[in-house]
Amino acid sequence: MGRLAQMRMAGAAALGAAIFAAGACSQPAAPANDPSGEARSGETAPQNDDVNLDLWLERLEVGSRELYSARAEVVEAVGLEAGDWVADIGSGTGLYTLLFAEAVGAQGQVFAEDIEPLFLDLVTRRAADADLTNVSAVLGREDDVTLPNESMDIVFIADTYHYFDDREAVMRSVYRALKPGGALILVEFDIAQGEERPDYKSHVRFGKDAVVSELEFVGFELTEDVAVPGLDENYFVRFMKPAG
Repeated sequence: MGRLAQMRMAGAAALGAAIFAAGACSQPAAPANDPSGEARSGETAPQNDDVNLDLWLERLEVGSRELYSARAEVVEAVGLEAGDWVADIGSGTGLYTLLFAEAVGAQGQVFAEDIEPLFLDLVTRRAADADLTNVSAVLGREDDVTLPNESMDIVFIADTYHYFDDREAVMRSVYRALKPGGALILVEFDIAQGEERPDYKSHVRFGKDAVVSELEFVGFELTEDVAVPGLDENYFVRFMKPAG
């Protein structure tokens, strides 16, 4: 089993606990455990309180640190336009999927892609709760994002690329899914050569220069290295699929 699958299964198990607990809110209160685990929040839920799924989602999403706190700035930097078709690869809990859906409007479409069905079920539920009708869930594979060829204006990948085991195969499938002239946005932790990484960066295996080299090998052209307010440990780079 690949690293991405292991990560998604662990996250889905925690999220499944939160969803199950939320479904039990109408029943007599019972002692509650923190569904996200002490390793993520260092807290346990108050005893006998109704479980608030939105609260637990926020706590899970805050675990991404900058990507949560700077989410508005990241969405602005992506540069979405009304009517765009966007793919959120490794969409997880749907944090960016829902923000993108609001940004592209009813004429646009956002594809939440993940290899874990439980996450896709959650995103679908959250979109329905928010009355967003322009979100589609896509079950991917570890070597293919399974999106239609030349269908996307923008593909967004945040805090996910370093988990791909077969990065070349995945990114070739992304390349196929983009329209000519379409944009790939990548947001990732950066590490310097020889850097002694803190525990929360231990899963990051390579820095920005190596990632850029890999994506250029696939055929993408680096067009912009964007300084996004609020992103200090993550870099934000924009690539283009050549138009001709």
